[in-house]
Amino acid sequence: MSFPEVAHIGIAVRDLNEALAFYRDVLGLEPSEPEFADGARIVSVHAGDVGIELLTPETADGPIARFLERRGPGIHHVCYRVADLDAALAACRDHGYRLIDDTPRTGAGGCRIAFVHPKATSGILIELTEERR
Repeated sequence: MSFPEVAHIGIAVRDLNEALAFYRDVLGLEPSEPEFADGARIVSVHAGDVGIELLTPETADGPIARFLERRGPGIHHVCYRVADLDAALAACRDHGYRLIDDTPRTGAGGCRIAFVHPKATSGILIELTEERR
């Protein structure tokens, strides 16, 4: 892979079943089994090569709960698939981008991930992953 690709878009929702209805009933997309990470329940659907992660809080103090309280439902993050996560993080550091995760960690699906702080990216929370399709 020579260029990053959008892996998925994370959408914070208050009611997972209500949000899933549109993707399942209108678009005909099949939801994944729920996963749990960072205090959130995550259900994914795939629209072509891009995943949509619907995120709802499982804990009152987790990042998704805080996001919903501050901003309400909506796009939480955009995740880019990169060929080499360690190299991408090094490039972020070299160019002065503020990282939430200085080193990769395990995210949903067991993929290595790391987040770039939204203050460094014009207000958009960016996730980087080596996830393979």
